[in-house]
Amino acid sequence: MKIKYLVFALLTIGIIGFIGYRINENKNKSGDSKDQSGISKSMNVNGVVVTLQTFDNNLSLSGSIEANEQVEIRSEVSGIVEGIYFQEGSNVSKGQVLFKVNDLELRAQLRQTSTREGLASENERRAKLLLQKEAISQEEYDLARADLKSAQAQSQLIKVQIAKTSVRAPFSGKIGLRSISPGTYITPTVLVAKLVNIGKLKITFSIPEKYANEIKTNTTIHFKVAGSDEKYTAKVYAIEPEVAVATRTLQVRAIADNKNGELLPGTFADVELPLRVIKDAIVVPSEAIIPIQNGKKVFISSNGKAKEVKIDAATRTDASILVLSGLKAGDTLITSGVMSLKNETPVNVKIK
Repeated sequence: MKIKYLVFALLTIGIIGFIGYRINENKNKSGDSKDQSGISKSMNVNGVVVTLQTFDNNLSLSGSIEANEQVEIRSEVSGIVEGIYFQEGSNVSKGQVLFKVNDLELRAQLRQTSTREGLASENERRAKLLLQKEAISQEEYDLARADLKSAQAQSQLIKVQIAKTSVRAPFSGKIGLRSISPGTYITPTVLVAKLVNIGKLKITFSIPEKYANEIKTNTTIHFKVAGSDEKYTAKVYAIEPEVAVATRTLQVRAIADNKNGELLPGTFADVELPLRVIKDAIVVPSEAIIPIQNGKKVFISSNGKAKEVKIDAATRTDASILVLSGLKAGDTLITSGVMSLKNETPVNVKIK
């Protein structure tokens, strides 16, 4: 029995000792932030004094480059290609004949209808003389005149078909690779080549709807393309009249000169769109911003302690962000160690 009581006593003493050890450890941890005198240690951080400044509000966007004009060259009539009059990848002029479809059958039809037209014209002339002599009725003359008009229309239709056998460039530009050869039987479904005008290029991009009132026609924008450090210039010439419901964006189109042919349609463009210049703006470093569920927050130093402040932020650049509300000039903004800070944490701010 004595051994049983002894073992029970030792277990009790061990449990009490363990609990005391854990309590002591917790006290030591809670006292880490305090010095030997029991005063909380200050956290060393960097900071800046918020000042008012002029902010050039530029919006960075992605856009696509398109040819000013582009078209797929096809034949409007079916037939054998008897001649191709362009070189692949070359420049062509507006109105230049690109290829010719054989029109022998159509010309034979035209001669036939021309003969009918001549006969109908002579019949109409005779009927008119007879009508003047009251030898025939007005109805008989009208029939003769109708036959003439029908023959003329048939001749005109065939002439139009013959004209379509010569396919011409609708505008000046560069023509691409052809998919036909002389002797090919072509139909309107066959794509012959693509013609593009790259002397000028269109840059199409979309802006968030909140900036819709700030974009105007004739606004000058700048853009870059992959593989080049050169900054190109374009001018806004068209704005979509409505916001896209699915994306809540407004589509905008600008045009740029491409006389040297350096830019190619189909490539992406990094667009820099200038918005209104904001005077007396508050601009803070991006590293000071902490994203939260309902927006963003920062920490400022107030009476030697960190103070959490919710902000309303807008345009962002590579290194800074425009703050619309929450901060005022003269506030000491904490820019380092912000993820470790809590409200009322003592801080020692080094202004930079």
